[in-house]
Parts: sequence; C-alpha cells; structure tokens
Amino acid sequence: MSVCEIIFWTCMIVVFYTYIGYGILLYVAVLIKRIAVGRRRLAPANGSMLPEVTMVICAYNEQDMVDMKMNNIMLLKYPKDKLHVMWVTDGSNDATTDKLSRYPETTVIHRSERRGKAAAINRAMHSVTTEIVIMTDANTMVNENAVTEIARQFEDPNVGCVAGEKRVMARNEGQAVAESEGLYWKYESTLKRLDDELYSTMGAAGELCAVRRSLYHDIAENTLLDDFIISMDIVSRGYRIAYASEAYAMEYGSADIREESKRKRRIAAGGLQSIWMLRKLMNPLKYPIVSFQFISHRVLRWSLAPIALMALIPLNVALVMSKTGCIYVIIWILQILFYGSAVAGYILEQLNHKNKLLYVPYYFLFMNLNVFRGVGYLYSHRKSGVWEKARRG
Repeated sequence: MSVCEIIFWTCMIVVFYTYIGYGILLYVAVLIKRIAVGRRRLAPANGSMLPEVTMVICAYNEQDMVDMKMNNIMLLKYPKDKLHVMWVTDGSNDATTDKLSRYPETTVIHRSERRGKAAAINRAMHSVTTEIVIMTDANTMVNENAVTEIARQFEDPNVGCVAGEKRVMARNEGQAVAESEGLYWKYESTLKRLDDELYSTMGAAGELCAVRRSLYHDIAENTLLDDFIISMDIVSRGYRIAYASEAYAMEYGSADIREESKRKRRIAAGGLQSIWMLRKLMNPLKYPIVSFQFISHRVLRWSLAPIALMALIPLNVALVMSKTGCIYVIIWILQILFYGSAVAGYILEQLNHKNKLLYVPYYFLFMNLNVFRGVGYLYSHRKSGVWEKARRG
C-alpha cells in the first residue's frame, strides 16, 4: 500500500468515525452497560423536597422578548416560593430594563458598560444565593416541567451540571436552514443522551443549562463558548453532566444560511478555543472515559474531521489517476454525487427553492467549511485577548 493510500484510508476512517462510527460505538457501549449494571433511575419528583433555584437570563437589547419570556416563566410548574428569576442586562440601551421593572418579583442587574455574555454570567453568579442555577436565553422558551426535571437530576451528588435538550423550530414550513439545523440537533441530542448513559454528556447548551453554584469558576470574559467551558470545567473536577431530555428549550432556527453561517463560524472558533482551554481532558490516564468521549464527540469534529474531509478530494483524484484500483473510482463517483448534491442545494437556496434531500449534504458541508472560517474568526479576536486569556486559563 502506498503512502497516498495510507493517508486516504486514514482520512476515511477519521471522517466515518467522527460522524457515524462514534455513535455506533457509543450505542454498543451503552447497551453493554445496561446489561451489566442496568439503567440509571430517577426518583419521582417530590414538591416538598425540591430545592430553591435561580433562573438567570443574560440579555442584550431584548425588549421584544421580555414579556414572552416572563410569561413562559410564569407557566413553569415549580413551587413559586422556590423559583427566583434574575436578569442581567449589561449594555442594553433599549427598553429591556424598563419592561422588566413591571415584574417586581424579578431581580435585575444592569450596568451601562457591555462586556459580553461571559462577564454577565460571572456577575450573576456572584449575586445568586441559591445552590442550583439555571441559565437560559431570553429568546428561548422552556417546557412547563423543565425546572422540575432539572432539579431531579441534582439529587445525584455526582451531578455538577445538567444539560437540557435544545429543540429548533422553523418559522415557517419549508424553511430549509431551520429544518436542517433541527435534524442536526436531533442527532446531537441522541449522542448527548448516550454520552450521559455511558458516563457524562459532553457539554451543555446555553439555551438551557444548570450548574451547582459552589462548583462555578469565573470564566475569561472573551470566552466564545461560555456554556461549553462552564459545563466541561465542572467535568474536569470529577463531576458529571446529566442530560435531561424532558427539560427542553425551544427556539427558532436561523432565518437563512447567512445568519446561520455567522453563528456556525463563531461556534467553530469557540470549539477550537475550547480544545486548547480543556486540553487536560484529553489525558486518558487521568480521564479515561471522559477523554474518549471528549475526543470522539468534540475534538475530532472541531479539528481533524473537517481537514480529513477536504483532504479526501485531492487524495482520491491522485489515486484514480494512478489507476490504483476500482474501489477508488467508486468512492470518487460517490464524492462527486455528494458534492454535486451540496452545490445543487446551495443553488436552490440562492433561488429560494428548498429541497430537503439536497439541503442535508449542503448543510453538512457548510458546517465543516465553517470550521476553517472559524480559524480566521479566532485569529481576528487575538487583539481582544481571546487566545491569550484562553491560554492563561
């Protein structure tokens, strides 16, 4: 086997394992664990035993969402005397704080200077008095039993963080971006649920994330993926992230691919930053299970897999031209069909014609291309100290 073939098959294995193989392996591992020790069971909810919790919402110019969010909170089925609400509105210069003044039972922390969400979270955590803190966004609505389902998870003393489920809704039927994002999150939710069964979910989404206040450490103000860093920092100290699939946050998906591209580019940059900040979790001697989950579920997806995916194109062409074997011709034809479908999906999107079948490969390719764009995004933030603060952290 030539060097080119070795590199080609290595890239094939990396791509397959990252996007499909890990899910299969994880499922098998969980099945074995179920047979060996059974499933983890939660005790029924007991209203008198439920802890006091604080729901923290960091908002910047969210005047249009205040009433909707507060109405959503009022509908939560949780003892009212045990549920506290805190808004941090740093930098907001619209009517957000004025609207919140209509809700005297709500604590509002505001200052005119805007220093970003990470700084706002740090400020909030220093003001919270309850042990359980639930973080959510102003533009996401949670189901009525969400707080109860999250609180139940904390009955396990080994749980330091709870990740709620994220559900993406389309603003209108046929909105391909939101539908593709929703499909991605369904798959991601399945992996998170299996990760939790094996040992720990790999990170919590900021739309609905809860932590023990005593385990919270301030994060660098320019941290890009604050929710991921907060939750994984707790894992690094020997606690688990539990996944509460019955506690979910609903939000609308991106209106179009341009809006989604901005978001994915920032997430990709944050992923690269997170790998560096959490590099100690890749030590299998200290974190045998976590390192396997972290590398398989996160590190490969944010680093090697996109590179391997792009490398397959020139490698496959070289192998076809060298007439190494018909298998490479077949794979090359499959690659042409895949990328052709992605291009067709892009063209239809530009013409405002949506095709779900063609949009899936387009969305998949688009996600991976944004990893490379994320490198540029991260580099552009070096002057603001993102990388330096991450390095020090």
